[in-house]
Amino acid sequence: MALLLHRLGRFAFRRAWLVIVAWVLALGALVGAGVGLGGQLQESYAIPGTESQTAIDQLAAVFPQTAGASAKAVVETPDGASVDDDAYRSAIEAMEAELERVDGVASVLGPFDEYAGDQVSHDDRTAFIQVQFDGQTSDVTTDTIDAVTATGDTGRDAGLTVAFGGEVFQETSFGLTITEIFGVLFAAVVLLITFGSLVSAGMPLLTALVGVGAAFGGISIAAAFATVSSTAPMLAVMIGLAVGIDYALFILSRHRTQLARGHTPEESAAEAVATAGGAVVFAGLTVIIALLGLLIVGIPFLSVMGVAAAFAVFIAVAGAVTLLPALLGVFGKRLAPKPGSRVHRRANASDEGGTRTLGRRWVDLVLKAPVVFVVLVVGVLGTAAIPAASLDLNLPSGASEPAGSTQREAYEMIDAGFGPGYNGPLIVTVDITQTTDIFGDLDAVGARIAELDDVAYVGDGMPNETADTAIIQVVPESAPDAPETKDLVERIRELAPSIDADFGTPIAVTGYTAVSIDISNRLTDALIPFALIVVGLSIVLLLMVFRSVFVPVKAALGFLLSAFGAIGVTVAIFQWGWFADLLHVQPGPILSFLPILLMAVLFGLAMDYEVFLVSGMREEFVRSLKQNPAGEPRQAVVHGFQHASRVVTAAALIMFFVFFAFVPEGSGVIKGIAFALAVGVAFDAFLVRMTLVPAAMALAGRAAWWLPKWLAKRLPDVDIEGEGLRAHLDQVAWAASRPAAVNADLAVFGLPERPIGPISLEVPKGALLAIRGEAVDRRVVAATLSGRLAPVSGRLAVLGHPLPSGSRDVLQSVALAEAAADVAGPRSVGELIASRLDATRPWYRLAPSRALVHSWTDRAAEAAGHDDDGPRFSTDTPLVALDPTDRAIVALAAALAERPKAIVVDLDDPGSSGMALWDATARLVPAGVTLIAGVGVDAALPAPGSELAGRGIRILELAPATQEALR
Repeated sequence: MALLLHRLGRFAFRRAWLVIVAWVLALGALVGAGVGLGGQLQESYAIPGTESQTAIDQLAAVFPQTAGASAKAVVETPDGASVDDDAYRSAIEAMEAELERVDGVASVLGPFDEYAGDQVSHDDRTAFIQVQFDGQTSDVTTDTIDAVTATGDTGRDAGLTVAFGGEVFQETSFGLTITEIFGVLFAAVVLLITFGSLVSAGMPLLTALVGVGAAFGGISIAAAFATVSSTAPMLAVMIGLAVGIDYALFILSRHRTQLARGHTPEESAAEAVATAGGAVVFAGLTVIIALLGLLIVGIPFLSVMGVAAAFAVFIAVAGAVTLLPALLGVFGKRLAPKPGSRVHRRANASDEGGTRTLGRRWVDLVLKAPVVFVVLVVGVLGTAAIPAASLDLNLPSGASEPAGSTQREAYEMIDAGFGPGYNGPLIVTVDITQTTDIFGDLDAVGARIAELDDVAYVGDGMPNETADTAIIQVVPESAPDAPETKDLVERIRELAPSIDADFGTPIAVTGYTAVSIDISNRLTDALIPFALIVVGLSIVLLLMVFRSVFVPVKAALGFLLSAFGAIGVTVAIFQWGWFADLLHVQPGPILSFLPILLMAVLFGLAMDYEVFLVSGMREEFVRSLKQNPAGEPRQAVVHGFQHASRVVTAAALIMFFVFFAFVPEGSGVIKGIAFALAVGVAFDAFLVRMTLVPAAMALAGRAAWWLPKWLAKRLPDVDIEGEGLRAHLDQVAWAASRPAAVNADLAVFGLPERPIGPISLEVPKGALLAIRGEAVDRRVVAATLSGRLAPVSGRLAVLGHPLPSGSRDVLQSVALAEAAADVAGPRSVGELIASRLDATRPWYRLAPSRALVHSWTDRAAEAAGHDDDGPRFSTDTPLVALDPTDRAIVALAAALAERPKAIVVDLDDPGSSGMALWDATARLVPAGVTLIAGVGVDAALPAPGSELAGRGIRILELAPATQEALR
């Protein structure tokens, strides 16, 4: 991965304006398409598979007038007046008439209608009109909502206070307030302090804002075709902005440090993208996987939120590894810290001397008594997590809406006039297909439910037109989000078997309140399994990255501490009400999907900080181990911490400010998520990663890097620190200094248990390298020189590309033409050449040009010479009909059709026709193409004075005796 990112960073740096223009076009296309399609944000809390949703789906089929979304138009008279007063009653009835004419409204039930339920308060001051819509919440259009709310003017003109409540009136607008802008400004201040440069500070902000714009455009496009809640874009903006700034910060910080140490801008940009960018890709991948893990919970609206946030993170990663290096290419040397500046001094300061930074002083303090700090951090986070034991989950209700909103006013008016339960009535569906006394049984079922605790009102049963399904409205005494209401729903469901047995009428509980309870229960049940999945994922990923057992286990436990600590603090403030007024919080249940969402996002951020801190420790440990195998690993902890602590601190502060900026004035839904993320980032970055991690690593000592040998063999090496990249760059520099076609410096071929070599040689471009030896050995060497096999050790370069790291370039430049294998099978000369041409044909050409096939066939035939009847073969000649010499020539021609810079071919002993084959090869292979030929031990080589001899011949002897001696 490091090598791929190095090439990507170099390309973006060199083609800066091309990359920038591509991003501008992509941003314009996404935002333009999103706005043009006109997608609307809609709230939908459907959850397939639950009893409440199944009942709603059944009502949609058999009782459609009751299955759609509902709302209440709540009216209140002035003090001392009654809704029965003529003026007020007339206004209420006029509102009913207007509501019935609204397009999209299925039915209206006023407080004075014949079949009205308990819709007038006991003091006669408050009443409500029940409004039923044609479709579900996601189907109700903005025009319908506007028309419904417009009817409130009729009541207000008569002196009534009017407010509208119901799920269709939940806030679905997307917008940023001044406090979110302050979050960005705080981030800018942190960046300015970190870099000491206005231009450098602006780059992470620019890339993050571009990424957020692109992500929002993509979500807007999705909203035109699917149901997207208002929380999804806000969450995507919040997370995309935070990680976008942080990811660019990591790469830019590495780039400027390298510039201060004398690197050229291009090399520094490429290396920064390869090393710091590798950690960014890893961290972003973990966030994306965790967010996409929300799909397994099986809740559609939560899945949409996860996908939207994951898309924002993907865009942030893409911007960090492409747009940022392009900007680095535009500004070039202007980003280098000035000699003598604070940034320049810090970059060139040694570990032992120079100014002791705050990070160095902190890690020295922690390592004086690491046990104390481990106990302290665990104690603090454990205490913070205690409130999480009383976690109460629920979906947002009118009580969580912003003060002054019509839904909040309606909620409070209903609460004051009727009681809290009227804000969340339950709907009990009754299957009446098997009863002969419909109304009698419905009354009996209602009476049975009315006997339960916490029931304030039970309405009369209402059958549908086909008399197969009825509904009964049940109003709890407690609020929709109260634990008592959850208990009531469970008690009604527990009654279902006995009611079915006594009356033959199966029942089910539904309605918005029941749906909210079912979603909360589903999410509560999924919380522990999801946490285990996230923890298991972190252990597997960190095992690959650090090749250690201790590091992943410690990282996972630290993540759990910070996550549950953040949940505990959120419960204390948002559920218990601590400091609620200070943060403009309305105490109540915790948003049902907050814990899972917190774990998904915080997991990636925690692994982000872990990688940047511990990778430096591992890099220093590996380096010190080479110098002194018995060395003390504590110095590696100090080295890794002091070099990463500043950028991790800056990243954590930016995350905290961006998240916390959404708390004071954010919507009710996003406020709790933002607060939990802000606290979680603070806990994880400053307590876990920057305190617990160095203390635990110091206590573990060398055991921190222990990995069983059997596991080490099975784990892939992801090289997150870029060690392989640095080795590749060294090899590239070595290969570039030797312009020959083949360079070998003590190169060993084959396998460790059966080596061939070491071999040192240099073959000029256009010359012939003859590899003489046994068939197996020379084929191994030839396959290695063509990029198909990796060398065992030593240095090896072909056409200026080091092996094995440059094998892709070698594969593109070297053609392999095995004379025996290539001609196997019932194919003709033309088919063989066409197959090789097909490998390099342009994408727009469906098949190789017949003219090219004939041209290469003619060139091969011309090189082979003529017999008495003319050319010895044509495109239609079967390969099996050719003699060994002609088959070898055809194989060479087919390989040359790929336009390679070198050809590798293994030739069996051509016998008496050996000289003829070499002469034909000289005529066929252009002078600039290097020929690598494997030949038998006793095979003849080109004669002195021949054309191939004039190009230069190098002979590599692989005699069995020599190999045995080398072994």
